[in-house]
Amino acid sequence: MKSESLWFIFINASLVNNFVLAYFLGICPFLGVSAKMETATKMGGAVMFVMLISSICAYGIHALLVALNAPFLQLISYIVVIASTVQLVEMFIKKMSPALFRSLGIFLPLITTNCAILGLALFQTSKGYGFVECVVYALGAGVGFTLGLVLIAGLREQLEFAEVPNTVKGTALTLLIAGILSLTFMGFSGLGG
Repeated sequence: MKSESLWFIFINASLVNNFVLAYFLGICPFLGVSAKMETATKMGGAVMFVMLISSICAYGIHALLVALNAPFLQLISYIVVIASTVQLVEMFIKKMSPALFRSLGIFLPLITTNCAILGLALFQTSKGYGFVECVVYALGAGVGFTLGLVLIAGLREQLEFAEVPNTVKGTALTLLIAGILSLTFMGFSGLGG
């Protein structure tokens, strides 16, 4: 791995290669929870926390499996860590904020199958990041995911007051907005060389 600055790793993960708007990972919660700004922000925080914990664990798991000469166990190990972390987050939110737990609905347990989190673990491993780089990469990816959720939630809330033709109301309009947001994030591709 060539030496990359921490700032470059953060900007790359959050803007240039945004997991949801550039890689199209994590589309299920992106489309399902992005109707209200409050819900989108809290879902973004939950995903960011799970990404951070999963990234730290994935770093340790990768180092252990390489030392044991068993890298073939990497994928299943990452999935177990992600599922466990999501269960902890789900129990915490259910206990601390039952209203948020109900508003997130089925999308909270679906963080377990959120391919953005698994992608994060696999990408950081393939890039050969050290511990600090993994943490910065996870924070950048989490900020980028939250940014995507908040942007589309804000636009969807504003469009509730707009006169929209019946042919594009609902899911069709959401997908159009997501496509336009993806195009705008492609403008960041020149950052960092």
